[in-house]
Amino acid sequence: MPVVKQQIRRNKKKPVACHRCHTHKVKCSGEQPCARCRQAGCGDDCQYTLRDRKLKINESYIDRLLSENSQLKEQLRASNTPNPSPVSVTDTPVSPQESYPSLQNPLLGERAWFYPYDPSAPPIYMGEAACTAFATRLRQFLTSDSNTAHVARTQYTPESSLLEGEVQWPGLAQARLLVKIAFNQLSRVYHLFLRKSTLEQLENIYCLPSLRDDPALTCKFFSLFALGEVYSSRSISSPSSRVPGTRYYVRAMSLIPILPERPGMIHVESLLLLSLYSYFLNRRHSAYMLIGSAMRLGLILGLNHNIPVRQCTDFVEREHRVRLWWAIYIFDRMYTSKIGFPLQIRDDDIHVDLPTEVNCPGAEDQFSNTAYLVSSIRLARIIGQIIEKIYSRKPYQESFLQREQQLLLALQDWVRSLPAHIKLPAEETPSKHIVSLHLQFNQCVILATRPILLHALFQQRAHREDHEGTPQPVITLSEACIYAARHSHVLIVEEWVNGSLPMYGYFYAQYLFSSAIILVISGLLPSIGNPTDLESLETATEILHRMKDHGNLAAAEFYENLRRVKQSIPSVSGDMQIHHDGRSYTPEHIRSSIAGATNVDQIIDPNGIAPVAGLTTEMAFLEPTMQDFLGRTENEMDIVHPNIFSIEESTGLDVWPTTFWTS
Repeated sequence: MPVVKQQIRRNKKKPVACHRCHTHKVKCSGEQPCARCRQAGCGDDCQYTLRDRKLKINESYIDRLLSENSQLKEQLRASNTPNPSPVSVTDTPVSPQESYPSLQNPLLGERAWFYPYDPSAPPIYMGEAACTAFATRLRQFLTSDSNTAHVARTQYTPESSLLEGEVQWPGLAQARLLVKIAFNQLSRVYHLFLRKSTLEQLENIYCLPSLRDDPALTCKFFSLFALGEVYSSRSISSPSSRVPGTRYYVRAMSLIPILPERPGMIHVESLLLLSLYSYFLNRRHSAYMLIGSAMRLGLILGLNHNIPVRQCTDFVEREHRVRLWWAIYIFDRMYTSKIGFPLQIRDDDIHVDLPTEVNCPGAEDQFSNTAYLVSSIRLARIIGQIIEKIYSRKPYQESFLQREQQLLLALQDWVRSLPAHIKLPAEETPSKHIVSLHLQFNQCVILATRPILLHALFQQRAHREDHEGTPQPVITLSEACIYAARHSHVLIVEEWVNGSLPMYGYFYAQYLFSSAIILVISGLLPSIGNPTDLESLETATEILHRMKDHGNLAAAEFYENLRRVKQSIPSVSGDMQIHHDGRSYTPEHIRSSIAGATNVDQIIDPNGIAPVAGLTTEMAFLEPTMQDFLGRTENEMDIVHPNIFSIEESTGLDVWPTTFWTS
C-alpha cells in the first residue's frame, strides 16, 4: 500500500495558472474552474496548459501542511461551536452548515446595538455600517470607556416643520430653471426620469392648467422643484433657517400618503426624487422608507424582470423601465451603506438586463451615459456584498479574511474595467459626476476594511506598538483603508477649493467625515499610517463647520461627532509616545499638530506622506503585499494566521465589556 501511495503521489501533477489568470498576471487557485474564473462568471472557459514542474521542496512537506491545515480547521469548528444540550443531541441533529463557526466582523457583538434618544420613546437601532457608529467605537477606544455614549442624531428637519400650508406652482420661467438645474445635477449620476419627456410634460402643464389636478404629475414636479432649489441655493443662511426647497418637498409629500393600487412609472420617479431630497433634510430613515416604497411599486410593475417586446414596443419606454429599476437598486444599496440596515432585495431576485444603448431617433435626449450607469450598478452590487459579508451576523463557511479578499478582488476588477472616460483624469480637473463615482468607490474600500484598521488599533492597546506580531494581511488591509481615506480627503478638499462642493449636500459631507475618522486612526498607528494624518482632522472639521453654519443639517451632525473625536484624542494613554521615521510623537505634539493645521484651503504635507494630489486608491491595489493577499488560495489564507479573528485570539471582543455592544 505505501508503494501505491507513492506512485500515485508521483503521477499527480501540481496545478498551474489557467489561461485567464496567466493573461491577467494574477495568482490562480488551481481548481477547475479556479476561484477567479468562478467569480468572474466564466468558469466554463477556465482552461489549463499541461506541463510538468519540478518541486523545490519535498512533496511530503506539502502534504503535512495540508494535513495540519485540516486539523486546525476541525479545531476551530470544535472550539467555536457551542456544546449542545443532551436533548438537542438526541432530538435535533446539527446540519453540516450549522457546524461552521460564525466568523464575522471582529467588531460586531452578539447582540444588536440600540441607543436611547428620548426617554418617552423606544431606543433606536444603530447599524454598525454607519459612519457615526464607527466614530463612537473609536471614541470608546480613545477614552478607554465602554460607556461613552453615541451622539444622538438631532440635526434633522422634524415633522413639526413639515406641517405647512400649500405652496403654489412657480412661474413658468422659474419652473424651467429649477427643473434644468435638477437635470444638470442628477441626470449624469442617476436615471430618475426621461429628460426630454419631462421637459415636454412641464410645458404641457403650463399650457393646460387642468393637468395640475393630476396628483402624480404635481408630486413629480414639486419634487424636482425642491431639488432644483436646494442645488441652486447660493445665499448664506443661518443654522436655524430651513433647507431650500422644503416647501416644495412638503407639498409633494402631501400627495403620497396613500400609495396607488395601480402604480405607474411616474409614482416610482416621484418616490426616488423625494427619497433623495430627504437626505438634504438629514431624514435618513424617511429616505429608507421612501426607497422601500419605490422598490415595492417597482416589484408590482415587474421592473425587476425583462418585459416582452410585444407588450412594450417603445424602445425608449422599455429602457426607461430598466434604468428606473437600477436607480432603485443603486439607492437601496447606497442608503443601506449609510445606516447599516438590511438590503431590501436580493440579487437573486433580479432578472432584468443591465442598461444598454438605445438606437432610435431622440434617444440621446432621454438618457445619460450608459457606461457610467453600468459602472454605478456594478459598484452598488459590491456595496450590497460588503453589507452582507462584513456587517451581517449570519454565519459563513469562509473566514473573515477570505470574505475580505473576495470583496477587494471585486473592487479591483471594478476599477480595472472602468472605461477611460470614467477614470479620474491625470491632469485636468475631473467633472463632478466622475468625482462622485470615485468617492463612492473609495467609501466602499473604507467600509470593507475599516474594521481591520480598528482591530489593529486594539492590538496597539494590547502592548503591540512595535507591530512585530501583527499579521501581514492586517497591515495590508489597513494600508488600503488609509489610501482610500487620503484620496477622498484630497478630492473633497479640491472640490471645496474650486467652489464646486454642494453646500447643502449630504454625501460629500459624509465622505469627508468618513475619511477624517480613518486618518485619525492612521495618525495613531504610525507603523501602518502616519502621525501627520492627524492634521487632516482640522481641515475636515473646518469644512464641516462652514457647511453647518450655512445650514447643512448632515454637516452639523458630522461636525459634532468629529468634534467629540477630537476631544477624545488627548486622553489616549497620557504618556504614550509614538515612534515613526526616527521621530517621537507625544500627545502634546499630536495636539499641536492638529491645532496647527488651520488653513482649510491648504492641502497638507507636501512631502507626499499625508493627503496630496496624485495619490489614488488604485495605488493600494498595486502594492506587492496587496497583490500577494489577493492571490492567496483558501488553503494559504488559513495556513497563515488561521486564528486572527477567532474569539480566543481577538484583542477587541474580549477586551471590551459586554455593555459596549448595547446601550
